[in-house]
Amino acid sequence: MDKDIIILGIESSCDETSAAIVKNGRECHSNIIYSQIDIHEAYGGVVPEIASRNHIKKIDLIVEKALRESHISLEDVDGVAVTYGPGLIGSLLVGLSYAKAVAFSLNKPFIGINHMEGHISANYIDNEKVKPPFITLVASGGHTNIVIVRDYGVYEVLGQTRDDAAGEAFDKISRSLGLGYPGGPAIDKASKLGNPEAVNFPRAYLEEDSYDFSFSGLKSSVLNYLNSCKMKDIEVNINDVAASFQKSVIDVLADKTMKAALENNMSIICLSGGVARNSLLRNTLEKMVLDKGLSIHFPEPDLCSDNAAMIASAGYYKYIKGEFSAFDINAVANLSLKDG
Repeated sequence: MDKDIIILGIESSCDETSAAIVKNGRECHSNIIYSQIDIHEAYGGVVPEIASRNHIKKIDLIVEKALRESHISLEDVDGVAVTYGPGLIGSLLVGLSYAKAVAFSLNKPFIGINHMEGHISANYIDNEKVKPPFITLVASGGHTNIVIVRDYGVYEVLGQTRDDAAGEAFDKISRSLGLGYPGGPAIDKASKLGNPEAVNFPRAYLEEDSYDFSFSGLKSSVLNYLNSCKMKDIEVNINDVAASFQKSVIDVLADKTMKAALENNMSIICLSGGVARNSLLRNTLEKMVLDKGLSIHFPEPDLCSDNAAMIASAGYYKYIKGEFSAFDINAVANLSLKDG
């Protein structure tokens, strides 16, 4: 395509309200993120009703700021991409309704994006080295998947979580340790002060040929350890527990991702989702990849969390294929990558 394509991306699947302007799927001109972490921290997690109400309050301002920062007007936008699932249904509906209104008023293509596809597409932004085919670990608060990206928009899901997602496990254990919300950054920080070998928590590798994940047993093991220490009046070293728990999670994530890459002859590995910010995960996979002569890529930290730039990037690749959405598309809270 000779003409530059400018996509307005909108993301509101959970507790971040975000709008972005991305050119040609890779050049990010603005990526504005309003986070509600401070609001939900008092509850130890996201309260859906509060999240959706705050999206309504902020979304117009966030879109205006994204346009202003990029020096792009709405009339210059070629298409509007928005997350339609998975996520919190009320939050999704705010962004989806807003994006429909903008696209309809401009008579521009409207593109519904799977949130997980957005996380995968974050690897394209400002990185020309990442091109399909490659393998990616998508790890966030709601999802843990190993995916082969055969082509832009063409995916093969090799493995997924059978219970708690990795990010969800981090949140729950962080709350139990009194480290606060969100759990991923809190545990990562505490782990740097602890001994990862202090407590031998289990690693759930499941069946020998499985790429799936399960963290419910690990979560129960940590809670049982904490309860046992309390009953025996044994002082708990919070940092040691955090480090030991984190290592158990990361060992499984890294080992299965590397196994999937080698068994499927993939030379490029990418990380996607909020857990991709974890320093131990990045360091562990970087060492593994170096030993095997593969390459690894991960987005900048702001592109790992929920953001609209990744949605705009995914939208671009659908735009150039002419894969537009109808205006009657609805939000789907439990949308899977295979569905969309």
